[in-house]
Amino acid sequence: MSAPMPPSLWAATAPPPPATTPLLGDARTSVAVVGGGFTGLSTALHLAEAGVPVTLLEANEIGWGASGRNNGQVIPTLSRVDPDEIAASVAPEQGGRDKGEAFVGLIRDSAAFTFDLIRRHGIAAEAVQNGWIQPAHRESRLRLSEKRAEAWGRRGAPVRMYSRAEMASLTGTDHWFGGWGNATGGRINPLGLARGLARAAIGAGAVVHTGSPVTGIARSAAGWVVTTPRGTVTAERVVIATHAYTGDFWPALKRTIVPVRSYQMATSVLSDNIRKTILPEGHALSDTRGDLYFYRFDANGRLVTGGGLIVPFGWEGRIRARITERVRSVFPQIGEVRFDYIWHGYVAGTADKLPHVYELAPGVLSWTGCNGRGVALATILGRELAKASSGTALRDIAAPVETHLRTIPGHAFRALGIAWNVAKLRRADARD
Repeated sequence: MSAPMPPSLWAATAPPPPATTPLLGDARTSVAVVGGGFTGLSTALHLAEAGVPVTLLEANEIGWGASGRNNGQVIPTLSRVDPDEIAASVAPEQGGRDKGEAFVGLIRDSAAFTFDLIRRHGIAAEAVQNGWIQPAHRESRLRLSEKRAEAWGRRGAPVRMYSRAEMASLTGTDHWFGGWGNATGGRINPLGLARGLARAAIGAGAVVHTGSPVTGIARSAAGWVVTTPRGTVTAERVVIATHAYTGDFWPALKRTIVPVRSYQMATSVLSDNIRKTILPEGHALSDTRGDLYFYRFDANGRLVTGGGLIVPFGWEGRIRARITERVRSVFPQIGEVRFDYIWHGYVAGTADKLPHVYELAPGVLSWTGCNGRGVALATILGRELAKASSGTALRDIAAPVETHLRTIPGHAFRALGIAWNVAKLRRADARD
């Protein structure tokens, strides 16, 4: 039995998913995709559009994991690693600096690609592409803003710096000291996007099975056999797109990431006169803190935000109190803060804060490491994984591909590591 979709603002407002059924019996296909989130659905859609037979297996419902639970900000950057570092991180055997710059270009174009995909398929995802801004929470952080705007601008991204007065006008508060932004970013209903991608993939010819958790992937004479409780799919190639929700069917893969719980919240619908004073031009916002302040509106006028906790015990009362006080301090014009929806999900963090695309075995691909910026990146990487699964050489896709898994030492103690890291980020946020 698959788990039901957890309650959230997105579950309450997204259009219904397309009709799907569990896998029953044995099937064959060219490519088997494991995971019904942004990466898996984008991969399936692009394969189907190219005429490649593809079958997608999802353990629960479409978008059940991080893809249907995140804040829905579409951001064409990584969270803590900047373009020069990304480009320099690629080893010579994976293509070196040239491949690194190609990957930077992929990230740069990821938000525009995602919104273009939404428009092309008419996906009902409350899509608003009015830009993403990253205000500086301390005056000293403006140096970081300038560095990021310069590095992305040098690579052709439509970025600009904002003065303190300009940022106050864009945000509706003088909480920040200026900052920078990218015009291609924006916001979506993420579950609406996941369900829309599923509908588009099925319409293009992909086979999608929900309620079909993968329990094993093994090589046979006939190809890769992907096993579920009530059936199997035999495929020439496999794409594993389970990310923070990766199970034990490829044991070492889950040890390359740490699932980090992220809490999301949505206020009651704000009155029109207050709504117009907060993010009046419709931007998505996440600031320079390590323990992020992030805000956006949904289509009905709810402010959607969230945060993190060092330990999860008693999480609902604690996160409600913590974020209520935060919203009051940043947007005092709201007055009494009432949250109608509170939910959480997991994002996948890597030790070096970078994404990694892996060839796990000949014909088996995966990637890990959204590090909190997965909406746009996961969607565009689906296109690249589809290319690599339909004849394009791995060296020719716009991302470096590794064969050695970067497992995290002491992975069994990851909960302690998460708590320590959040505490460390909060201390860093408070000082220059």
